[in-house]
Amino acid sequence: MAVFDTVLHQSLVGILGQAHVITNADECAYFSQDVFRESDHTSAAVIQPENTQQLAQAVKAATSADYALFPRGGGMSYTSGYLPTETRSISVDTSRMNRVLEVNTTDMYVTVECGCTWADLQGALKGTSLRPPFWGTLSGYVATVGGGISQNSIFFGSGLHGTAANSVIGMEIVCADGSVLSTGSAGTKNGSPHMRHYGPDLTGLFTADAGALGIKATITLQLIIEPAEKGFSSFNFTTHEAMFEAAAEISRRGLASEAFGFDPYLQSLRMKRESLLKDVQILSGVMKSSGSVLSAIKEGGKMALAGRRYMDDARYSYHFITEQNSKAAVKAALKAIEAIAVEYGGEVLENSIPKIISGNPFMPISNMVGPDGERWLPVHGLIPHSKATAMKDAIEAYFEENRAILDRYGIETGYLFATVGASTSMLEPLFYWPDAITEIHKRNLDPAALKRIKGFGEDIDARAAVTKLRKGLAEVFLNEGAVHLQIGKTYLYSEGIGAGNLALVKALKQHLDPNNRINPGALGLANE
Repeated sequence: MAVFDTVLHQSLVGILGQAHVITNADECAYFSQDVFRESDHTSAAVIQPENTQQLAQAVKAATSADYALFPRGGGMSYTSGYLPTETRSISVDTSRMNRVLEVNTTDMYVTVECGCTWADLQGALKGTSLRPPFWGTLSGYVATVGGGISQNSIFFGSGLHGTAANSVIGMEIVCADGSVLSTGSAGTKNGSPHMRHYGPDLTGLFTADAGALGIKATITLQLIIEPAEKGFSSFNFTTHEAMFEAAAEISRRGLASEAFGFDPYLQSLRMKRESLLKDVQILSGVMKSSGSVLSAIKEGGKMALAGRRYMDDARYSYHFITEQNSKAAVKAALKAIEAIAVEYGGEVLENSIPKIISGNPFMPISNMVGPDGERWLPVHGLIPHSKATAMKDAIEAYFEENRAILDRYGIETGYLFATVGASTSMLEPLFYWPDAITEIHKRNLDPAALKRIKGFGEDIDARAAVTKLRKGLAEVFLNEGAVHLQIGKTYLYSEGIGAGNLALVKALKQHLDPNNRINPGALGLANE
C-alpha cells in the first residue's frame, strides 16, 4: 500500500472531514477488491463525499496531486470496474451520497444521488404508484443507481424497457478537473431535468461507461405509472433451442416485464439454496404482494404445497412476470404467454419462482456464493434473439474443449438466461468452484446465508483457472458478435469495437480526462 500524500490528505480532510478520509490499511484493501478478485494495487485512501460539491472539490484536489480516482457504488461488480490500477490511487466510496433529491409527479421524473440504492429509491416512491421503467437489479438491496447506470444493468423492467441506461433523462457528472457537467435538458439555461435529448445525446455518453469518462454525482430517471396488476407463469422446456424460441416470441410481443430462465444445474442450486417451505421472510413477501387477505392465503398455500420438488424433473425453466392495468389484461397476457410456450413444447410449471422474485425484489444478498459457500463468477453476453442458440452451442463447445481443467479443479458451470427488450437475449454462464470466500462476501452476504455455508479452503490454482476460462469465454463472445453490460476492465471492449468508434471514445476520454485520472483502465482504455 502506497504512502498517502500528506498535503493532499490534509486538503481532503478539510473538504470531507477527518472521518471520511480513510487510510486504514484493512479498509483500503477492502475497497480495492470486488466480488471476484483483489486488485494488484491497493488504494492509498478511501474518500466518502456527502454531496456533489464535496465530490467536485475532492476530485479537483486529488487529480491536481496526480492521484487516480476509482468510483465505487455498492461493490457488487466482478469485472474489476472500480479496482485501482496504479500506486497513486484513491477509492471514491459514494455510499454517503444516498439521498432522493426530488420526486416530481407533475413532470414524471425522480432525481437521486449516485449512491442511492435501488431499494431505497423504491422505498422513497412507495405510495406514489410511480417507478422508473427500469427499477433495479437483483442485488438492489446494496447496488446503487450510479453503479447501475455505469454498468448498464438489467433485470426489473428489462423485459419491456431494456437496460438501466434507457430510463435515464440526465445526470450531473464531476469531470477530472472538478467541474460539474449537467446533461439533458437540465444543461440548458434555466433548464430542468425533464428531457434527455437536446442536440447530441450527452447523457448517453456517460451511461455504460464503467466510470471512465467522469464520476456520476446525481441521476435523473424517468417515471411511469406502475401497472396495477401482476401475473406469473413458468414453463419447462426440454431443449435450449425451444426455450430461446419461445422466450424470443414472448419478448417480441411485449408480454412480460421480466423474463428469465435457468439451465438444469443453476435451478438445482436455486432449489438447494432456497427453502420455499421454511423461508418465512420470502413467503410473507409474496403474500403481502398478493393484494388481499384471501389472495395471500391462496398464494401462500399453493407455494407451501408445491415446496421444492416441482423442479426436480425440469430441464430448462423459463419464468415470466407480466404487468397490466387490470386483472382481465393480466389473464389475457398469461393466456398468450402460455400459448406461445406450449407451441414451442413448453410444459406448465408451478410459478413460485417469479412470485418470490416479484414479492421480494430486493432481498439481502445470498446468491454471490454457491449453497455451500462455493465461489461464484458470472460471464455474460447479449446477442440478438436469432443468435441465441448458436451462442449457447459455442459456449458449450468451449466448455468441452476445457473439460479437463473444469474437472481438475471441481469447477461447475450453469446458466442464467434473460430477454432484454424486444430484440435481445442474454446468456450468462456462471462458474462455481470450491475456494475460500473473501472479505467482500463476509461483509455483504445475508448473515443467515453466511452462517449456513460450509466454506472451503483457499485454492489459488482453481481461481487462476477460472480467470483463464473467463478470458477465453470473453473471446468466444467477441467472436460471436456479442456485447456486454458491466464492461469494467474485463470484457474486450476496445478490442471489439470499430476503429473509428474507438478513436472517438479515446478522444472523448482525452478531452474530459487529459491526464487519465478517472478510473484509468476502464473500458480497456490503456494508460496513455
